[in-house]
Amino acid sequence: MPLLNFTRFSLLIICSFILCNTSFAQNGLITGTIMDAQKLSLPGATLKITPGNHYTISDVRGKFEFLNVQPGNYKLEATYMGYQPISQEIAVENGKITSLDIVMQDGGLYMNEVVVLGDRLKGQAKALNQQRNNENISNIISSDQVGRFPDSNIGDALKRVPGITMQNDQGEARNIIIRGLAPELNSVTMNGDRIPSAEGDNRRVQMDLIPSDMISTIEVNKTLTPDMDADAIGGSVNLVTRAAPNGQRISATLSGGYNPIRGKALYTGGFVYANRFAKNAIGMVLSGSYNNNTYGSDDVEASWTRDDFGNVYANEAQIRKYDVQRIRRSLSAAFDIKLSENHTITANAMYNWRYDRENRYRLGIDDIEPTYDDANNISGYEGRVSRETKGGIDNSLNKGGRLEDQRVQNYSLKGEHLLSPKVDMDWSVSYSTASEDRPNERYVNFREGGNALIYNGDSRFPLFSTPDLDQGSLNLNELTENHDFTKESELGAKLNFRFPFSVIADQKGRMKVGGRVRIKTKDRDNIFYEYSPIDEDMIANLGSVNTVNWSGENFQAGSHLVPGLFASKNYLGTLNLRNSSQFEQEAVASEFLGANYNAKENILAGYVRWDQDFSEKLSMILGARLENTSIDYTGNLITDEEELTGTRNVKNDYLNVMPSVSFKLKATDDLILRTAATTALARPNYYALAPYISIIPGDREITAGNPNLKATYSWNFDFMAENYFQSVGLVSGGVFYKNLKNFIYTYRNQQYTTAAFASDFPGQINPIGEGETWDFFQSRNGQSVNVFGIEVAFQRQLDFLPGFLKNFGIYTNYTFTKSFAKGVYNEDGDVRTDVTLPGTAPHMFNASLSWEDKKFSARISANYTAAYLDELGGEEFDDIYYDKQFFLDANAAYKITKNLRIFAEANNLTNQPLRYYQSISSRTVQAEYYRPRFNMGLKFDLTK
Repeated sequence: MPLLNFTRFSLLIICSFILCNTSFAQNGLITGTIMDAQKLSLPGATLKITPGNHYTISDVRGKFEFLNVQPGNYKLEATYMGYQPISQEIAVENGKITSLDIVMQDGGLYMNEVVVLGDRLKGQAKALNQQRNNENISNIISSDQVGRFPDSNIGDALKRVPGITMQNDQGEARNIIIRGLAPELNSVTMNGDRIPSAEGDNRRVQMDLIPSDMISTIEVNKTLTPDMDADAIGGSVNLVTRAAPNGQRISATLSGGYNPIRGKALYTGGFVYANRFAKNAIGMVLSGSYNNNTYGSDDVEASWTRDDFGNVYANEAQIRKYDVQRIRRSLSAAFDIKLSENHTITANAMYNWRYDRENRYRLGIDDIEPTYDDANNISGYEGRVSRETKGGIDNSLNKGGRLEDQRVQNYSLKGEHLLSPKVDMDWSVSYSTASEDRPNERYVNFREGGNALIYNGDSRFPLFSTPDLDQGSLNLNELTENHDFTKESELGAKLNFRFPFSVIADQKGRMKVGGRVRIKTKDRDNIFYEYSPIDEDMIANLGSVNTVNWSGENFQAGSHLVPGLFASKNYLGTLNLRNSSQFEQEAVASEFLGANYNAKENILAGYVRWDQDFSEKLSMILGARLENTSIDYTGNLITDEEELTGTRNVKNDYLNVMPSVSFKLKATDDLILRTAATTALARPNYYALAPYISIIPGDREITAGNPNLKATYSWNFDFMAENYFQSVGLVSGGVFYKNLKNFIYTYRNQQYTTAAFASDFPGQINPIGEGETWDFFQSRNGQSVNVFGIEVAFQRQLDFLPGFLKNFGIYTNYTFTKSFAKGVYNEDGDVRTDVTLPGTAPHMFNASLSWEDKKFSARISANYTAAYLDELGGEEFDDIYYDKQFFLDANAAYKITKNLRIFAEANNLTNQPLRYYQSISSRTVQAEYYRPRFNMGLKFDLTK
């Protein structure tokens, strides 16, 4: 369907439903806010009016409304897990609005006894009430819950959720995997608006960019409804920022800690100020966060190959030492203005800004070739030795380190309007942007080739050493500086209408229709220079420069792994590379031209969602979403002479129809059954779509984008049973199945020929000579993937036990996934069998044991993920796996006064490394260690 017709179709649906409802008679309207005794909103509360089957659920701000209520006298009842039920009489008049505030007292009724909630249980109650009353399958984490775990960023908090595991970067959770599906198959939004990616080639949102204390609620939607963006096959994570409370709130956090791996400190501070003004018509909340963490990592890496005789050996090995300073800053503001009882405007803004300053010292041994005895057994090795220092210019910004400046911003303006007692409308306009800037990044490398090597024979921690190799024999190999910049932005707008629509008398029914537009751009603009000294004796060898020596003492991968001698970061940072009398500058096209691209995407969506109750126990959501995607991509063409010959532009558009249906059955007051059949999609990564061709003759390697990639389309089937405890707890279990069409993988062909290139790229310059074979890499669509999974979860306060034992609480969950991929081809063009979808972790487990009374609380938390395939190689031998990981964290807090708390935290007590392996678990590709982290501080919280 052409884009213009699609737009007209969406508008026609919206207008038709509005017009057909204007003919109904006018009834009354009930609106209000539900809160606790501290005037904090209670999201997910159930409100009913009797007589009749009228009910509604409060939103994240505690707001609620009843549309189309016939005039008369009613009894309004409000229930909330962990709080005492409340009821009151109300009167509804024709064409008028009844507005009220409801204040609930904490202390749920359990076994005829009022149980007063502690702080941790209040947070758990808020999360479980929202999860219980959501129409889709979801998991909710409230800010109070996040605060009870020692998690500094959103990613670390998310790894506690059933079915979620995180991939780490420099010791913090960064990339999210939901139900075994890779980060590209999931979405992350803020207040319902998509967060762009700061990384150069993909759509991944860096979860370690956003501090956990800046978020009010984390919603993990595992099944989609038609009014949600469709690009979330695994699931959608929605970060809900703080909304203005119903009264004044002031809170502050100040803490300091210690990183044993480098013996450095970490500092954290945060504040929140919120209040209401103008007779509560205007609400405001301001918050900020600052974290300064100086640490590092110890790393060993290798790549493995196999010779013609079946011998497996490392053809490259590295020992790396990292020094890192990570500074994370965040500011947010939210305002709401109540123009009248019928109209409210809200505005939100968040600015996240992170500096990563990094220095890396890398001992590398490459071009490793075995020597053989007469029986073709390996008798020794030869290879090249290099010592490389990575850093940056020594100015006030880089401070001698490689600076990675990442920023994510989100701004939105929204309106909620009651057009009549039967119709409400909401709209929003948002702008988000993410960028990564890496200015003046420098490398200096010294190398010696053709050395005899001694190998320790250990594939888990491989060590190659060279006898009698001094610093004077390591000559300057390369001196470079680059500036990489990536920016993605998205301008979005929504318009939604909702009104009563029921086909069953005396049962609630609602129709929701709307449209959405997303205008996206992404650009990567890199530049890379190589510098040569005019005077060759200026930097003749490693012995002629200022150096630092790093011993193997306390090196976490083993003290026998000695990084050794390197050019110092101060020496590298103070080199005046712009001085033409000292250095010659040359742009190296193969390092950046192929990486640069421009991407434009326009997404136009429309949907219809119908919620229908069949009885007080059974309800349904039926609907469909249409998303039309238009792309306009430009990439560079790099010739066999490694020069830019021009650009290549590709335009395309496609329409996806996304039907869905779900059912919710309240089998008892506490037991809820859910089932859903939904559809979702995942658009290819930006760089995978970019129409570039990059040819590197020296390596006989060709990489190319694939603008013909199709979006991955998925049918999803879910069943979940949840039983809630009145004493604030849950036991749940469910199964899910996903069928993915056109999933995307990296195709590798190490036997790429002239004929293959001519077929794939007609009319382009062919670099492959007759009889030659090259390496070729390109993203391609596989045929299909089937994913099966099981989820179980249990959380419960053990209040049925005697004495101090009743203060214990358990939080645990387990997820099993299994996948089967079809249509994946190896380097010889043959179909691979028994292939799993990359990112599908077979086992994920969380467990937490807590104890809490009125003053003291403590928790120990464990997180386990089994090993899983991370990257498909050309054949099984080349497949890369993300190794199993087990994290153990602990934290405790003590209330000094009602408003002041002291806390202590310890992360990664197991010293869990980030580890990859090739083909078999003993064959290390990377093992990076961070050691534990300790933190202690004060938290002040005053609510009026």
